[in-house]
Amino acid sequence: MAILDILRFPDARLRTKAKPIDEVTDELRQFIDDMFETMYEAPGIGLAATQVNIHKQLVVVDVSEDKSEPYCFINPVITHAEGEDVCQEGCLSVPEYYADVSRAENIKVKALDRDGKEFEIEADGLFAVCIQHELDHLKGKLFVDYLSPLKQKRLLKKIEKLTKQNATA
Repeated sequence: MAILDILRFPDARLRTKAKPIDEVTDELRQFIDDMFETMYEAPGIGLAATQVNIHKQLVVVDVSEDKSEPYCFINPVITHAEGEDVCQEGCLSVPEYYADVSRAENIKVKALDRDGKEFEIEADGLFAVCIQHELDHLKGKLFVDYLSPLKQKRLLKKIEKLTKQNATA
């Protein structure tokens, strides 16, 4: 297994729309394992293939405290969404920044698992928020897109400042 490089905002590659996966292969399953390892190492609770510069419709999620509930979603589609929940979100591609985002409270998702078998799952709470967040990545959308233009501008200034500090360190 390997730790993959996670793209950082405002990298334009994060805006690439992911393409469907045609076939589940051993190579894809190895990539899924690498994504889980990268997500756990970061540490995070979700990771989209787009974030590691592979523009395929694939996300991994595990919101459990002990890393015991890994979910892989290939070609995921939200088939039902209801309610509204505001949750503070962060992102491995936007480190050290958190903001309140409004998402559906309950969702149903249809996808393929790591073996290419179709499944449907209902999610609520943090699990639902995380899935919606990761599926946004597949559309080239980031949680910061839900922020006001003023907050987006402040975030970009903060990132520029951190980048300069890291370059001189």
